[in-house]
Amino acid sequence: MKAKVAAGERDVRRTLKPLREVWLEIGIEKLDNHEGVMVKALLDSGATGIFVDKKFVEEHGFRLEKLDQLVEVKNVNGTSNSGGNITHELECNVFYRGHHERLRMDVCNLGRTKMILGMPWLAAYNPEVN
Repeated sequence: MKAKVAAGERDVRRTLKPLREVWLEIGIEKLDNHEGVMVKALLDSGATGIFVDKKFVEEHGFRLEKLDQLVEVKNVNGTSNSGGNITHELECNVFYRGHHERLRMDVCNLGRTKMILGMPWLAAYNPEVN
């Protein structure tokens, strides 16, 4: 059944391009001296953890903790990560829209992405995203 259009009005139908990526501006703070830095984090419901880029944390002088056991990391396409296994984690304070929490993040090679907030963060925080 075709909708009727009043005189002078246009029948407009659109398909919105789906939003492929959601980025959040997150503040992270060192535990020892409370120095902070802002970072753009990718919100990724397909990620099984919370990840931060190794080069990023080294450049900003974050103290890393060595893991007792290596963790294998796979890219979204199933290939092994070019940076190898996860050997360290970062514990820091995280700030987003008035929300504050202490998080542990796996440190690995993320390329151009500085941080990925995956399902553990989404499940715990359930942010409003515009």
